This record gives sequence, structure tokens and C-alpha cells, in this order.
Amino acid sequence: MAIQVGDIDGSRTGQIRPGPEPAPRPRRGMGEDPRRGQVLTTKVGLQMPAGMSFDDWEKAGRQLSGIVDSSSWWLGDWLVYGKDHYTDRYQRGIRAAGLQYQTLRNYAWVSRRFDFTRRRGSLSFQHHAELASLPHDEQETWLDRAEQRRWTTKQLRGAIRAARESQDRVRVPAEPTRRLEVPGSRLQWWHRAAEQAGVDFERWVLVTLDSAAKQALAELGRLEDAADGPAELMAPTGPGGPLEIEGPKPPAERGESDGPASGA
Repeated sequence: MAIQVGDIDGSRTGQIRPGPEPAPRPRRGMGEDPRRGQVLTTKVGLQMPAGMSFDDWEKAGRQLSGIVDSSSWWLGDWLVYGKDHYTDRYQRGIRAAGLQYQTLRNYAWVSRRFDFTRRRGSLSFQHHAELASLPHDEQETWLDRAEQRRWTTKQLRGAIRAARESQDRVRVPAEPTRRLEVPGSRLQWWHRAAEQAGVDFERWVLVTLDSAAKQALAELGRLEDAADGPAELMAPTGPGGPLEIEGPKPPAERGESDGPASGA
């Protein structure tokens, strides 16, 4: 199956040719439509031929899916190049192209985290986006598992979550917790900040609170009393045990557009 790409502005159509590459055909008769049997792509949609077989329809879908997935890498690499080479003008190029900067930043962030030699063609862009915030070695481990076990993005996300929960049960003994109710809008704001920093939300909360506590103690002249306190500050305790922050979670899917929007 081959794709012929039309003009970007949509003035022409591209073609998706179902089935294997056809052998040369005899010349068409007068009035015969040269596009018969082809899927025609335009800026506003697809024109599907009448009587298309299921196999050809399925092949066209797979090819379109591949184009959409590849375009995420293309746009990410495009923005990375622009930011590296045209720091004073690249945003003008984004506006001229009519693209959403926030989405491009997400693509670029993932692209920076995986150079060409580490990208797995058998896995989607979203598989890589799920792993972008992890250290290099962990990325490779999870990419190998997803590739070998043919995980979907959802299955990969679930496996990572299960592994983290298992590690947490080993590291942290069960103990009572105190709960702090937080307005949903504020919790979403914090989640967004953690994503932009490229770190796990719980870790971001602890590090931020730890930093604020140190600053407050320094201002009060009691920093020496907290010299032995990083571990204690990282897990504050009280009559009810450690603090647990609760509130509505932001949408779990990050573009099957997810991907933190930092560091383009």
C-alpha cells in the first residue's frame, strides 16, 4: 500500500492505494476515472471508493495510524530544531504554521528524551511518552518489556503503576495517615506544575514542601534544629501519621496525548 501526499494547503488530494504495489496498467479508456479504487486524502477528510474490500479498508487504517503516530515525532523534532537554531524566531514559525505551541512542546519534550537510535519503531509515540520522565536505564527496560510482550499504551501504563505500588509497599510500612482535603482546581494546578518539571506528582509535593519548610526555618533562625531533618521533612509525621493529600485527579490520559510539557 502506498501513499501519495498532496499539497499541504489541501489544494490537491493525496492517494492511499490499497493492497500491494500494482503492476503497470494498460492505458485507460476515454472517460475512465483514474482514481477509482483508491482512498483519496484531502485537507478535510477521506474519499472512500465504493465497493472497497475489508482487507483494503483495514490496510488503509493501519497506514493512516502510522502516519498520525509518526507525525508526533516529526513535529517534536521540528520544534527541537527550531528552538536550537532560531531561538529568537522559532515562535514566529510556529504561528505561521498555525500549530498549537502547547501540543508541540509535549512532542518536543518526548523527542528530546529519546534520540533517533533509541526510538522503537514497533512501539507508538505514546509508548515513549509514558516513559519520558524515567531515567535512561528504566526507559530501556520498559521499552524492552513493551516490545517483547506487545503491550498497548494502557497495558504499559498499568504495568508501571503496579511496579511502583509494589516498590512502595516494600519501602513504606503500613501506618495511619492524615488526610488534607484540597480543592480540585488547586490539585490540578499542582499536577500541571509537576508534569512541567518532569517528576512524579507525589515526589514534587514532598520536595516542594521540604524546600518551603527549610526556607521558613531559616527565616526563623532555627535551621540548625532542622539540620538532621531532610528525611523527617520528606515524611512529616504527627499524631495521626504522615500527611496524605487527596482531591480529584486530572484526566489520566495525557495525550494519548500525554507527555509533560517541559523542556522543549
